[in-house]
Amino acid sequence: MKRLYKYLLSFLTGSSLFVVFAVVFASSLSRYLFNAPIQWAEEAAKYAMIYGTMFGMVLCYLEGIHIRFTFLEDIVPPKIRNILHFVSDIVALVSGAVLCYSGYLFMMKRGGIQAPGTGIDMYYFQVAMVIGGAGLTLAALMRVIERFTQFKSTSEGAQ
Repeated sequence: MKRLYKYLLSFLTGSSLFVVFAVVFASSLSRYLFNAPIQWAEEAAKYAMIYGTMFGMVLCYLEGIHIRFTFLEDIVPPKIRNILHFVSDIVALVSGAVLCYSGYLFMMKRGGIQAPGTGIDMYYFQVAMVIGGAGLTLAALMRVIERFTQFKSTSEGAQ
């Protein structure tokens, strides 16, 4: 399950990056070769970047390669380090749920506004916060369960 989720997140992050590249490339060609700029290109690239950031954030967290301060982890014994990791996973779980809920509230209040460049409702772009929050919540839940089962198997093995 976790491996499939990582593949999905990798694909979505890479696809978002490809969309940014393709739109900016097409816009540049259109502007400088044909003297006909694409009006919606900058906006579409910006929203693809936002989606890519959300997918990438979840993937980095799930892989354990997100930015963090490890100076505290390095000076404590392994048992305390495992507790710190568990606590940080709980904090990520709560943060993901809060991001999902606040993104939902924001989307419901301001989602009907139309984007100036594309004319599409902002709902489709603002839902990225909900998706990112839900993705982070799911990833944190996976890590909490994984840590809990590791802790349980370690404590059973010690007896």
